[in-house]
Amino acid sequence: MTQRSVKSIELWDKGKKILPGGSQLLSKRSELFAPNQWPSYYKKARGIEVEDLDGNTYIDMYGMGIGSCILGYADDEVNEAVKKAVDSGSMCLLNAPEEVELAELFCQIHPWAKMVRYTRGGGEAMAVAVRIARAYSGKEKVAFCGYHGWHDWYISSNLADDKNLDGHLIPGLEPRGIPRGLQGTALPFQYNHIEELEKIVAENEIGVIVVETFRFQEPEDNFLGKIRAIADRIGAVLIFDEITAGWRFVLGGVHLKYGVNPDIAVFAKGTSNGFAMAVVIGKEEVMQAAQATFISSSYWTERIGPVAALATIRKMIRENIPQYLERIGTLFVHTVKEAATKYGLEVHAGGLPGLLHFSFEYGEKSQAIRTLFTQEMLRRGILASGGLYTSFAHKEEHIERYQKALDGVFPFLKRAIDSNQVEQMLEGPVAQQGFKRLT
Repeated sequence: MTQRSVKSIELWDKGKKILPGGSQLLSKRSELFAPNQWPSYYKKARGIEVEDLDGNTYIDMYGMGIGSCILGYADDEVNEAVKKAVDSGSMCLLNAPEEVELAELFCQIHPWAKMVRYTRGGGEAMAVAVRIARAYSGKEKVAFCGYHGWHDWYISSNLADDKNLDGHLIPGLEPRGIPRGLQGTALPFQYNHIEELEKIVAENEIGVIVVETFRFQEPEDNFLGKIRAIADRIGAVLIFDEITAGWRFVLGGVHLKYGVNPDIAVFAKGTSNGFAMAVVIGKEEVMQAAQATFISSSYWTERIGPVAALATIRKMIRENIPQYLERIGTLFVHTVKEAATKYGLEVHAGGLPGLLHFSFEYGEKSQAIRTLFTQEMLRRGILASGGLYTSFAHKEEHIERYQKALDGVFPFLKRAIDSNQVEQMLEGPVAQQGFKRLT
């Protein structure tokens, strides 16, 4: 089966001329997948099936809304709850009672937390968490590990060294527009390198420590526990970023698995299965500092977000989503590894079953090979790249279809690599890596 998304490609070319960067989310740029080939826009999405503007149907074996739709696209239960909320009025002068109901649910799942604040996106939720933590600690310097969004507090790290954030998911982020006065206020350390954090706190007065609990590697040698001990020792507020990891591995976040409680934890993405919602929870004495600073927004009070989150979380609990994701993710990574071995490709697979990644290990040629892989999977009706955000909508039959596609694509890649014809086989440019300005 060969598919081509002509209308979507034409609209992307038009859209990026009037929308700076083309998309509101860097991770959805066509240039990151298969330039001039990727079906950038969708008409419908349900389960893992996506229909583009040309009427082509693909199965999503990569992104699932960049990890936001753990239950699958357009889940019936969540949609039904949202439709009722819309019909009842999504905004009012008065407050939505679901705010209290959702806060109670979060505090039940996280007995260490006593208070809750809401936003509608992960990046802004992290900015709120850091603001609260700074207000409580009275100190401005933040030590951080991982990717935490687009706000000034985080990107300011690149004012000191424009490569500071390169090891934290997205390389090439320039700090233009960030006040120079923020230089030296956000200091990075690498995951599982506790000695780097020790050095930072020895040389700086740190008031906040921010850690992404998990992305592609597990904590080693009590890494999270040692960070907790350091925070206690220096009187810093500890924030765990569970935006990507939360719900995928443990219902309520990775920190529950390791028995290490932060002072604040932040959730978004999969919390509400594709509807805008983010949650900041924390200890009462810390969260009360939100009243000593100004944190307020009209659309943080709309009803749809909390309603969607309640429906999503309850279904995730009922269906034991982490267990399901572990089973389907294990099957997926086994399929990739087996095919790579069968066809003699150098492929590295990592992560945990709920959040997987794999890469072609061919040095400078790797990016072109991944682009060719995406191109050839598109021909077979599959949205694919270097990994998978597993979802409840992924079934064994989808893994089987993926495997059959690999049986055609992997030997094709092998021949292209061996004959040094990878770029010649591409029908567009090599995909970009990291952040680059679109022209």
